[in-house]
Amino acid sequence: MKVASQRIRLGVLLAYIGFLFFASRIALGAWVPPTTDKGLWFYSALAALLLGDLILSPFFTKPADAISYAVTGIIALLATNIWRAPSAAAFDRVVWLLTVLYAVTVSLAGFLSIVLKDSGNPSIERLARSLYALCDNFGGPRSIFSVIFLFAIIAFHRNSPREFITLGVVWALVIGLRPLETAVDLLSQWSVIWGSDLQAEGVGEVVAHQSPGIVLIRQTGERAQLFGNLLALPAGDGELTIGLAADYVGWAEGRWLRVLILDVPQEARRCLSKLFSKFGESQRALALASAHEDEPSIAACIQDHPVIHRRASLLGIVAPDTDIARLRFEVLRTDIDIEEGQLVEVRLGKRMVLYQIVNGLTKEEILQQKNMYGFVRGEAKKIGCWEPGLGRFEIVKWIPQPNEPVFVVKSEQYQPNREAVGHFPETNFNVAIDTNPLVTHNAAILGVLGSGKSFLALEIVERLIAEGIKIVALDLTNQYAVELKPYYDLAKEQPKLEKLAKIGAAGKEKVSKNVEEGGSAAAFANAIKEDLAEFLAAGAEFLKIYNPAAFEVWRQDRKPFQDRASMASLTPTEITRIITESLLELLQDKMSDTARACIVFEEAHSLIPEWNAVASEGDKTATNGTAKAILQGRKYGLGCLVITQRTANVTKSILNQCNTVFALRVFDATGMEFLKNYIGEDYAWVLSSLEDRHAVVFGRGSLCRSPVLLRLNNRDEFIGTFRAPRQEPRGG
Repeated sequence: MKVASQRIRLGVLLAYIGFLFFASRIALGAWVPPTTDKGLWFYSALAALLLGDLILSPFFTKPADAISYAVTGIIALLATNIWRAPSAAAFDRVVWLLTVLYAVTVSLAGFLSIVLKDSGNPSIERLARSLYALCDNFGGPRSIFSVIFLFAIIAFHRNSPREFITLGVVWALVIGLRPLETAVDLLSQWSVIWGSDLQAEGVGEVVAHQSPGIVLIRQTGERAQLFGNLLALPAGDGELTIGLAADYVGWAEGRWLRVLILDVPQEARRCLSKLFSKFGESQRALALASAHEDEPSIAACIQDHPVIHRRASLLGIVAPDTDIARLRFEVLRTDIDIEEGQLVEVRLGKRMVLYQIVNGLTKEEILQQKNMYGFVRGEAKKIGCWEPGLGRFEIVKWIPQPNEPVFVVKSEQYQPNREAVGHFPETNFNVAIDTNPLVTHNAAILGVLGSGKSFLALEIVERLIAEGIKIVALDLTNQYAVELKPYYDLAKEQPKLEKLAKIGAAGKEKVSKNVEEGGSAAAFANAIKEDLAEFLAAGAEFLKIYNPAAFEVWRQDRKPFQDRASMASLTPTEITRIITESLLELLQDKMSDTARACIVFEEAHSLIPEWNAVASEGDKTATNGTAKAILQGRKYGLGCLVITQRTANVTKSILNQCNTVFALRVFDATGMEFLKNYIGEDYAWVLSSLEDRHAVVFGRGSLCRSPVLLRLNNRDEFIGTFRAPRQEPRGG
C-alpha cells in the first residue's frame, strides 16, 4: 500500500487476520491454529508480519525496529523443538540454522548502525549508513517473518500436501500479491479520477532548479501552459509542492517552462504526495486543475495563498543586481500595461514593500545549444512600506530574496484628499507635505512653461496660509491676487500699493549732494518695512503680494552738477532685495525653529538671477544680498519658495539652499544636472518626458523619505477639497 491512513491499514489488518483463521480451518481443520510447532506460521510469522508491516512500520524500518523484529524471530525459532524432534531431518536443522543466522545478522547490523552513527571517522560513518540501509531493506517485518514463515511450512508442513499447498498459497497471496492493499490503491485512484475535481495531466520533467524558487521543466505534453496555471511538482527537497507556470524561456532539447515554486504548508504537501503518487508521476510536473472539497488542505492553500490569490497582478520576479535602494526585476508578462511612475510591490521579510518604476531595458541570455532568450528587465526605486496610521511611507532597509514574485499595484480611481499634494499615478497612495521644514529649509518648484508649476505654487501657498504662516509673494505675473482672492483683500491693499508706487516715483527729482540720500530708494525701503511690519502684526492677514516690476524706484548714480544728477531706476532684482532684507530685519526680534514667514519668488529667474544672467552689475550685488538674507532667515523662521522655468538662470546661492524640490518637466541640461544632486540619475533622466501635472518630489518637506514621482492635484479638485469647508489659519 503506497499511502494510506492508519484507519485503512487497520481495516486491512483485520481482514487479513480473518483470512488467516479461514486458512487455518482449511489447512489444519481448526479455526484457531494450535500453539505447537504447527502454529508457528500463524503466531510468530504472519500475524507479526501483518502487524508490523501495516501498523508499526508501514513506511521504513529503523535499526531499532529491525533489532526488535529479529530478536522476536530468534525467540520464536528457539522455542521450536527442531533439535529434539525425532522426525526432524538434517535438512530441517540446516534450514533452521540459516533462518537463525539471518535474524542474528539483521540484529547485529541494527546494533552496529546505532553504535557507529555518530562516529567522526568518515569510513566508519559510511559503514553505519550502509548498515542502516541493510536494516531498512532486510530487517523489516516483511523480510524477517517471511523467512520464519517459509521455515515453518518447510519444517512442519511439507509432509502434508494440503497444509503445504494451502499455507504456500496463503503466503503468496498475503505477502506476494497483497490483494487488499492493491484494491485500496485502485479504489483511491478511481476516487481521484472519477470522484474528485483534482485532475492530473503530465506536463514534463524537471531539468533544473534555479534556487531559490524557480524550476525549469522540459515540456513533453503538447498542451501549452498559460501564465498562472497551477502545477504539482517536486521541490528541491524532492517532495511535491505547488508551482505557478511563468513563461517559456527557449528551446533546447524540448520546450522549457519556467515555474515559480510557492511556499506551501506541509499539510498540503503531504496531501499532494498522497494524491499524485497514485499516478506514478512523483518525478514529473503535473497540471493541477483544481482542488476537491474533500482535500481541504489543498483547497485552503489555493484559496488563501497570497501569490495564487494575486496572480492576475503578478508582473515578474526579482532579478540579479537588486540592491537596497533599487529593485531590478524580470518582466514575465506582456499582457499588463506598465509605465514609468507605476508602483510595484514585493515581499521583503513579512511586509510588502512598494517600489516605483523608473526605467526598463531589454536583455538577452544564452541558453543551451546557443538558444537566445530575450526578456525585459524593469528598474524601480524603493518607496517603502505604507503606514496607514502615519499616512506616509517608512523605509525598509534591506533587499528582497532572488526570484521573489513582483506584483503591479492595482489601478484605482483616485479620491481627492485634503492633506495630499499629489498621489502615485493610478493609485490612492497620497503624499502630503510637512509645511514647517518646507519653509525653514526652503523649497523650489522647477519646470518648463505649462507643466503646472504655478498651480502647485498656489496650492502650497494656500497650505502655508492654513498653517498660519505669513506669505510675502513677489509676483511678476499678477496671478496671485486673482487665484488667491479668498485670502487677499485687493480693495484694502490697493491704497497701500499706490502709496508705495508714489513714494518710489517721487524720487526721480530728488537730488542730493550726498549720493546715498538722493532718489527714493531709502524712502521706499522704509515704506516697505512699515507695510511689512503692519502685515506681520495683523492677526487676520496672511498674504502680502508685491510686483517688483510695477514699482518705479529711483536712485542717484553720482554727485550732482548744477543741482542735477544722473538717476537710475531700481530693477526688480534690487527691489526684491529691499523686500527680503526688510522682512528679515522685522523677524529678527526673536529666533524660531518653526516657520513664521515665507517669501515666494515667482518667476525667480527675473528676481534672483544667476551672475551670468543679470541685466546690470547692480543685480549681482542685489542677488547676493537676497541670498544672504535667505541664508540667515532660517534662524528666525523665514524661508522661501522659488518658482522658475529657467533653472540655469536662477542664482545657485539660493537654489542650493532649497532642501525640498518639486521637479516638473525640464529640458535644459543645466537644470537636469542640478537636479541630479537632489533626486539622483534614476529620476533625473525621466524629467524631460514627464506629463503635465506630474513631478518628482524630494526633500524635508515631503513625507516620503526618498524621491517619488507624483501626479499632482488638479487645481479645481484641490480647491473643492481644501476650501470647502474652509478652515481658519492657525497661528497669529
